[in-house]
Amino acid sequence: MKEFCGVFGIYNNPNAAYYTYLGLYALQHRGQESAGIAVTNGKRITYHRDFGLVSSVFSDESLRRLTGHVAVGHNRYSTSGASDSPDNIQPIVVSYKNGQMAIAHNGNLVNALELREQLEEEGSIFRGTSDSEVIVHLIVKSKKRKFLERLMDALSKLKGAYSLLVMTNKKLIAIRDPWGFRPLCMGELDGSPVFASETCAFDLIGARYIRDVEPGEVVLIENGQMKSYRIPGSEGARRSQCIFEFVYFARPDSKIFGKSVYEVRKEFGRLLARENPVEADIVIPVPDSGVVPALGYSHESGIPFEMGLIRNHYVGRTFIKPQQKMRDIGVKVKLNPVPELLKGKRVVVIDDSIVRGTTSRKIVRMLREAGAKEVHMRISSPPTKWPCYFGIDTPTRDQLIASSHSVEEICRYIEADSLGYLSLEGMIKAAGGDGMGYCTACFNGDYPIEVPERIVEQAKKE
Repeated sequence: MKEFCGVFGIYNNPNAAYYTYLGLYALQHRGQESAGIAVTNGKRITYHRDFGLVSSVFSDESLRRLTGHVAVGHNRYSTSGASDSPDNIQPIVVSYKNGQMAIAHNGNLVNALELREQLEEEGSIFRGTSDSEVIVHLIVKSKKRKFLERLMDALSKLKGAYSLLVMTNKKLIAIRDPWGFRPLCMGELDGSPVFASETCAFDLIGARYIRDVEPGEVVLIENGQMKSYRIPGSEGARRSQCIFEFVYFARPDSKIFGKSVYEVRKEFGRLLARENPVEADIVIPVPDSGVVPALGYSHESGIPFEMGLIRNHYVGRTFIKPQQKMRDIGVKVKLNPVPELLKGKRVVVIDDSIVRGTTSRKIVRMLREAGAKEVHMRISSPPTKWPCYFGIDTPTRDQLIASSHSVEEICRYIEADSLGYLSLEGMIKAAGGDGMGYCTACFNGDYPIEVPERIVEQAKKE
């Protein structure tokens, strides 16, 4: 599993670019491939974007050039579109007959291919390959007169996940798809409205969290006034907030979907301990996403918590294994066991998920080599059996070990003494219950939107 994207926006602030930079810094975990900021001074939009982490993309000089009072920013991990194309870096900024606009998008559209083909047949020329560019073309080609009408016309054609920030020279607009897949939070900083994928961005800049943008809501800010609208046809959509945000993606100090990520993850661990008890000497997490559920497991079970695996936080995605015989080095360079804690111990190791199973097997072997007497793997989510098409970069179904193997078979494959998953019922309960309206498709295949077969086939090719 990999992160997707983070978005940040601020209206009517003289330090808009700098606050957006800080907001993206706080949201770095949601995308590490590229970053960008677009700013308007009311007359023209300027922008700076590039490949790399926020700290390397922006300098004092580049931020000084981004003058204006309204800004939108974006961190990218490519779930749709080639990651090596500069045309896919966001925010997407365009000029057209009615002015300029910038768009930052988090999510995936399941009808992007269909819409793109229609637009190309009508004469549209695309620079990049991301589905986000489809939204731009739909707005530009709309026959409606006013910008808000053009935007609503475009949104009514979209199917899938999109938390959007759209900026013109006069407006800032925050949008969340009718199903509410991706989080989008609203806050306030010294009278300036702010928006972000997670509230941890608000904490860094000292902003106050107000509420989430509702599924199907369009929040328009213009001339200092804020108005709320509904996406046409959004009333009947089934609320489908991504529950995997709590499992892995969101930072534990964030609040999303109105819930504390830390508290939900800790409850995952508590329920996991009730559902899958085991006699052991210590509980250890696979850092970082396993830390909070491991605390919950420890508190509920009474088994002491220890940091038996230490993570190297300075390992990038581009680590190169020099020789095939060193294939295990990819895990060892990221995680290192503490033999003094593990030797002769019965260990419960908590991780957030098992995807292919190869990493889990390497971790189990590593713990045994460090002296663990027994290794009991516990997973703070149900078995991941189905791919996601709504903004998470998951493997296809044939690559997900739980889609074709029982828990007992997976346990044997990863070479653990025992294996236990949190139940789907337990997970939903920990996250607030059925009334919250969560998408659980990656666990049970219950997709809230029909996914076209061509999208499934394309995912297999990629």
